[in-house]
Amino acid sequence: MTIIHSHLPDVALSDKSITERIFEGIDPARPLLIDGPTGRTLSGAQFIGGVKSLAGGLTARGYGAGKTLALMAPNIPEYCVVFHAMAWAGGTITTINPTYTAHEVHHQLTDSAADVLVTIAMFADTAREAIKGTKVREIVIIGDAPAGLVPLTDLMGAPVDAQVPVDVTEHVVVLPYSSGTTGLPKGVMLTHRNLVVNIDQSLQSTDVTPGELTVAFLPFFHIYGLEVLMNIYIAGGGGLVTMPRFDLEQFLTLSQKYRTPRLWIVPPVALALAKHPLVDRFDLSFIEQINSAAAPLGADVAEAMGQRLGTKATQGYGMTELSPVSHISRPADARAGSSGKTIANTQCRVVDPETLQDLPAGTDGELWVRGPQVMKGYLNNPGATAETIVEGGWLRTGDIAHFDADGYLFITDRLKELIKVKGFQVAPAELEALLLSHPAITDAAVIGINDPEAGEVPMAFVTATQPLTLAQVSEFNEPQIAHYKRLHRLELVDEIPKSASGKILRRLLREHPAAQ
Repeated sequence: MTIIHSHLPDVALSDKSITERIFEGIDPARPLLIDGPTGRTLSGAQFIGGVKSLAGGLTARGYGAGKTLALMAPNIPEYCVVFHAMAWAGGTITTINPTYTAHEVHHQLTDSAADVLVTIAMFADTAREAIKGTKVREIVIIGDAPAGLVPLTDLMGAPVDAQVPVDVTEHVVVLPYSSGTTGLPKGVMLTHRNLVVNIDQSLQSTDVTPGELTVAFLPFFHIYGLEVLMNIYIAGGGGLVTMPRFDLEQFLTLSQKYRTPRLWIVPPVALALAKHPLVDRFDLSFIEQINSAAAPLGADVAEAMGQRLGTKATQGYGMTELSPVSHISRPADARAGSSGKTIANTQCRVVDPETLQDLPAGTDGELWVRGPQVMKGYLNNPGATAETIVEGGWLRTGDIAHFDADGYLFITDRLKELIKVKGFQVAPAELEALLLSHPAITDAAVIGINDPEAGEVPMAFVTATQPLTLAQVSEFNEPQIAHYKRLHRLELVDEIPKSASGKILRRLLREHPAAQ
């Protein structure tokens, strides 16, 4: 067995709850949460007081220890208060994508056995429809509540001064739902220990200056926004400027206004920072680092972004099931196209997905990870848990990757997204990165389509600044790729469909008429 070990010393495993841990990083006197559109601000003291008061109100209303609160809201300061109040009260939070339909929300409420739903007035109708036939007793509204619904302010009660006791190694504090590539989303059981150790692992390799701010548009319902920004950043002494939805101009405006030294982004935003003309209107000279994660970022786009803004572009790697971080790049030693090195307390293997044999350095295979940040399992799904966490506690990521000789991780693609052309494997991410180097192409996605001879062949969907034909793109691509990787079809579209975390929704592209 070939195991890649972290080059860093282990961090101690803490017995603190997630909320106790982030409280340690908070300066009560400093601004902690700023609502970007309005400038409304919560200081560290106001946040801590709000958490303790809401924890008391939730407990008094019967929503404390042993209960599950569903949170469906955009990125606003109150999101963080609600999350940590429920954690402080000894409960569980399931985070719901606010763009879900009532049907999708209903599934998550049912699967998680949620007792109460907290949302905003904009989503009240969806909430009312979604709770039918579930355990949810009340809909609580952040801000002004429509008739018949409970305003969050009504739940403020006598403060709970100390963490309600929980078993940090076993108690599931948050249930985010993984997007998955097939089937319904699965509830990922993350404990206090999972989240706290990932804070300490990440801060060992992340520079956060006490009091520094960053713009938080990455959705808090997704593990990237929830843990990296809402937890790791605050625990490290930073503060957040929240954005309810991503808008490039507002993002740049807020970054400039608050002079944020570090930006936390996803590949679509990296592409905009590299190519969009709007960027030139802003002074972004204060930016020291831009970190992209959630999906692979091509080295060309990363380099173009870094050069345009005069800063260091880095990548990290993780997944919901890893709480989420397993690899980080530091600005000082970042390597182009790499997701960085393995963080503390973490081991990795690269395994042939068919033979399950370990592969040598430099060879692509499925990435397996082991460490204290690995999830407890999937809620109500022991079968999927057993398929994902295998003997020895190894988590099968489903990502194709390799390590170079210096221990840097390179993600090639998703195992389930590989295109097989006459038995040869084609990684969509490789072709997407090549397409994005074309001067007229602003975004790209590649899928496999059925072919009677080859089994599958690659097809590209692109957005572009001018009309393009398959022949024109092929003339650009083909000198740089093997013959079996050649595109067989090209479709110009207005937008590449993506999840809130930046992942390409290939399922929707496969359903596109042009792919049939």
